[in-house]
Amino acid sequence: MRQPAVNGRGPTADAFSALVVQVLQTAGALETAGNDLARPAGQSTARWQVLAAVEEQPATVAAVARVLALARQSVQRVADSLAADGLVRYVDNPAHQRAKLLELTHSGAQTLRAIQTRQAQWAERCAAGLDPATLEVARRTLQEVLSRIRAA
Repeated sequence: MRQPAVNGRGPTADAFSALVVQVLQTAGALETAGNDLARPAGQSTARWQVLAAVEEQPATVAAVARVLALARQSVQRVADSLAADGLVRYVDNPAHQRAKLLELTHSGAQTLRAIQTRQAQWAERCAAGLDPATLEVARRTLQEVLSRIRAA
């Protein structure tokens, strides 16, 4: 649903605001879908994101928080919970004595693969019939919007 135009807001700002509302609705739907995809593996969207963030290489909690644009404290809570469940472990960081690296365990990698398999099937269903070039334009547009929001 489009927001009604606010006095003093031009057509471009009105379209931008409508896009923001649509993105927020999409984010909520993605959160729900992510939880549905992760639930069979005993995970949540938040836990999935942290597992995926350290899939390729270990990272500090602060680095994961920056990548996910989340508060370090919230990522710390999720990371500690994942570590308690044996899905990640903290390892020494050669670059910093106090900031440990978060590393995926074998069990964590298996869990992540199970979620990623379900996500791939879901993505195929959602993307069926959509034009890849159109999706790429949408992705680039959202990236530009994100850059402008961060710069504002």
